[in-house]
Amino acid sequence: MTEPVAIQDQIPANHCFGCGPENDRGLQIKSFWVGDDETHCQFTPAPEHCAGPTHYLNGGIIATIIDCHTICTAIADGYRQAGRQPGTGDKIWYATGRLDVHYKAPAAMDAPVTLRAKITGRSGRKTTLHCTLTSGDRICASAEVVAVRVPDNW
Repeated sequence: MTEPVAIQDQIPANHCFGCGPENDRGLQIKSFWVGDDETHCQFTPAPEHCAGPTHYLNGGIIATIIDCHTICTAIADGYRQAGRQPGTGDKIWYATGRLDVHYKAPAAMDAPVTLRAKITGRSGRKTTLHCTLTSGDRICASAEVVAVRVPDNW
């Protein structure tokens, strides 16, 4: 059985700090489909990703990985809606139109956090998504995201 390929590894010329495999100093998150409209990602914090208290994950890192996980989900969905595999034909890019993060509890640094994104709507150039970030069995953040399709040369 072959290992699934992460969405990010199928997007050509992706240099993003949060999700770009071509950015060796970035976070390099990896997202995978787990259903028709749902993706999953596990992210293991590094010591430099801490908040003021070193045992909690920084809120900016939380926002970044939520942003990147959902935008990559929208990109992969854009390819699906076009009937193509990610990275084939003309590039499909989405950018963040809105990122509304609700912090609910601190996320621990000593174990991976899990992100789950679900596509909740599609209209024209916009894809809306809901995402949760859990640490252990606790939801630490949730977000509503609007991803907007942008020209392939953006």
